[in-house]
Amino acid sequence: MSSTQHEQHGDWYEIRIQGRLDNRWSTWLDDLVLSHTDDGTTFLRGPVADQAALHGLLNKLRDLGLPLLSITQTDPGDPIDPDTST
Repeated sequence: MSSTQHEQHGDWYEIRIQGRLDNRWSTWLDDLVLSHTDDGTTFLRGPVADQAALHGLLNKLRDLGLPLLSITQTDPGDPIDPDTST
């Protein structure tokens, strides 16, 4: 990714939380894409502008009372891995 693209879009993250979060929350959670697994885990995935935005996003998840399982910096083309370690 070029430095210009990085500055415009930020780094990509995959955030794994315990519980099923309905897709309607995507807009409130900075338009991240939400995916679900059969075990009740929700993955939020997409670009986060910077560290301040990441902390803001984590604060929103905390305010919802959802247990955080993992945060992984990833690339846009990487598939979601349901076996990501916690």
